[in-house]
Amino acid sequence: MMDLILWRHAEAEEGDGATEDLQRALTARGERQAARIGRWLDRQLPEGLRVLCSPALRAEQTARALGRRVKLRAELAPGGTAQDLLDCARWPDGRGAVLVVGHQPVIGQVLAQLLGMPAGACAVRKGAVWWLRQRERAGAAETVLLTVQSPELL
Repeated sequence: MMDLILWRHAEAEEGDGATEDLQRALTARGERQAARIGRWLDRQLPEGLRVLCSPALRAEQTARALGRRVKLRAELAPGGTAQDLLDCARWPDGRGAVLVVGHQPVIGQVLAQLLGMPAGACAVRKGAVWWLRQRERAGAAETVLLTVQSPELL
């Protein structure tokens, strides 16, 4: 059994051309979003969780709200692919739980793929978390959506 928790970074400053995309920081609202989800996640997450994060500042700031050790992975930066994310997470063959803090459209692409939706059909709100579980049932692997949480509803 493996859990894959996907957390889209919280609201960030708009790029102005002068600001490198990887250096865009969270807005004050984004900091509040990350803090809300971080508190909720901290109560839910199992021990031994791996936390993987895009090297973009906004993703790193989002992940820091959780207060756990975070490993930055270049493959999760904007421009990465759904397969990059799945490979980093070792989905579906890994064990335990992994939390990935990243970006749209890749998070939505991963969700669409895992949930059998058309490519591009899954939009993920800023700061939201989607929690999936890979398990075996009657000899077949299946993906179960455990929960979706948005910072506005906490």
